[in-house]
Amino acid sequence: MLDRIKDIRQQIEDAQIDSADQLEQFRMAYISRKSVIAELFEGMKTIPAEDRRAMGAELNTLKNLAENKFKEKQAWIEEQSLSAQQAAPVDLTLPVYPNELGSVHPLTLVRNRIIEIFGRMGFAVADGPEIEDDWHNFAALNFAENHPAREMQDTFFIRKTDNPADDLLLRTHTSGVQVRLMEKQKPPIRAIMPGRVYRNEAISARAHCFFHQVEGLYIDTNVSFRDLKNTLYYFVKEMFGNDVKVRFRASYFPFTEPSAEMDISCLICKGDGCQMCKHTGWVEILGSGMVDPNVLTNCGIDAEKYTGFAFGMGIERITNLLYQVRDLRLFSENDIRFLRQFGGIS
Repeated sequence: MLDRIKDIRQQIEDAQIDSADQLEQFRMAYISRKSVIAELFEGMKTIPAEDRRAMGAELNTLKNLAENKFKEKQAWIEEQSLSAQQAAPVDLTLPVYPNELGSVHPLTLVRNRIIEIFGRMGFAVADGPEIEDDWHNFAALNFAENHPAREMQDTFFIRKTDNPADDLLLRTHTSGVQVRLMEKQKPPIRAIMPGRVYRNEAISARAHCFFHQVEGLYIDTNVSFRDLKNTLYYFVKEMFGNDVKVRFRASYFPFTEPSAEMDISCLICKGDGCQMCKHTGWVEILGSGMVDPNVLTNCGIDAEKYTGFAFGMGIERITNLLYQVRDLRLFSENDIRFLRQFGGIS
């Protein structure tokens, strides 16, 4: 074994280590658990007991020789690599991070498309706070104090008191932006209000506790229900194409009278019936109506002189139909596999 130790010592001393690859080969040969030195330690059990002390000292010396050379060469290679990096020319005009293009969120794509369509009809974009008071979210919009939408199961209240005028809440619709706009601007008013809203609802494929709306408002002299229908007809044809079918159904909203919901033929099943349209072939996409005179009066607008219409739609619902997404939970789960599908859409 002494001759074997002598040969290995000579190999270690003669080893040429000028690169990281050669350093790794040296480690595997002389330092790793499967190295020749490890094999020699394993063979100590066959050495006579009286010779083990001296042989162990020789092996420890050999092991230290290999480890010291490894550390010395490792430090030298790292120093050489650092010097090479410092000597290399640096292009200071390059971006810090790779310039990789992402994809636009589908809700953003549809929101921008809605804004663009109504923009061609002269509608401006208005915005407002997501934390609202009772007046702007309910009272000014003709909601009675005992209206179901005021109850805790529908609304996320930040501050709930015995006096509704002191309540604070997460807005349940963007209609509060309409109220604020009517309070500070005199007719004519023509604007849409995109934004996030909140409802205390169970999360499912068809519902969520937060979602996005676009509401619209047009107030001027001699505004009629016909103006409302023509505006919405134009929007639907521009958004979904000329082949889509449209129908209006009478409905009720506290802030409009008369009121109507607008349905379009289901784009997913083409009218044959599916989960999205509840097997009717029709999908409701928005609510609308003529602004109730009480709302105009509450906002300081002369209801004898001016009339107007309002409408509201969910961006998720429009996106579901446009891209045939059957589960709206996908919009908020940040699954990169889902979002990447919209990378080529603009």
